[in-house]
Amino acid sequence: MNSDAPSGKPGLIRIAKLVFRLVVLTLVGIGIWQTVRKAFAELQVQQFTWRQVEFHWLAFSGVVYLAATAPCWVFWHRTLQAMGQRPGWLESLRAYYIGHLGKYVPGKALVVVIRSGLIRSPRVDTSIAVAAVFVETLTMMAAGAFVAAAIIAVLYRDQGWLLVLAIGMMICIGGPTVPPIFRRVVKLLGVKKVNPDIEHALAGLDWRLMLFGWLVNFVGWGLMGLSLWLTLRALPTIVTVPVELEHLPRVTCCVALALVAGFLSMVPGGIVVREYVVMTLLSGTFGVLAATICAIVSRLVGLLAELLFGAVLYGANARARAEKDRQHN
Repeated sequence: MNSDAPSGKPGLIRIAKLVFRLVVLTLVGIGIWQTVRKAFAELQVQQFTWRQVEFHWLAFSGVVYLAATAPCWVFWHRTLQAMGQRPGWLESLRAYYIGHLGKYVPGKALVVVIRSGLIRSPRVDTSIAVAAVFVETLTMMAAGAFVAAAIIAVLYRDQGWLLVLAIGMMICIGGPTVPPIFRRVVKLLGVKKVNPDIEHALAGLDWRLMLFGWLVNFVGWGLMGLSLWLTLRALPTIVTVPVELEHLPRVTCCVALALVAGFLSMVPGGIVVREYVVMTLLSGTFGVLAATICAIVSRLVGLLAELLFGAVLYGANARARAEKDRQHN
């Protein structure tokens, strides 16, 4: 009887992992479906038709959107390395972009679960990967709030409450990423009980790493603004004025404030919150209809880009694993 136990346990573990993956996949699928359904419903309310769109601009917008998130991935990879982990670049790329899809599930916890699960290996500890996710995400959002505050101070001088809001969000989100504070928070959470080496890993979080994170995130937010600007360019029959390069800072401020507010709302994908901010800040320049449709279409563009790129990365990993198995056999 006892001799059978060891052989049965690995089988149960494999089944449990398969069930967990199916549950995660189902939750992500439901979240994405709900997001798409609500977006199309809103477009119908606005009597929007896709014949009004210049799709080459939307395609460009999707590519730029993926490029805008690449600096965040690089920072996450560098954070893992600074904490003593040794992930492969393709491994972290796959985990980062597929993990993004978890934001469409309530609570957004699946972002952490998926990303840390995909990056886990003998070279990457799960608890450290989770800590790195929080560092990367909070840094991205704090940098976004700073970008929004800087632009508001120049372009929206009469909107003092917006400036206070952006600065407040930057402090609240960025405060925990200050290295000494983050180390203290991790200790208070009792992570050392799970990973006794966590203190040594946290020593890698220094001011130089955080400066690098902020700088690359500034690039990312600039590209994120460009992506939304390209979406506006794709709606020439809807916008009330021609979309020019001079509008780019205003659009960048809009997308930064929208994404940060959506993140803080904890609503899946920041849905409704993001759209409200975009519509509020862009309607005065491009008209209410254009701002509303742009907000919805840009969400669909980002979601489609993430899905397609995630599928490509998943397929590449599957082929690599299959090739590795053939070599071992």
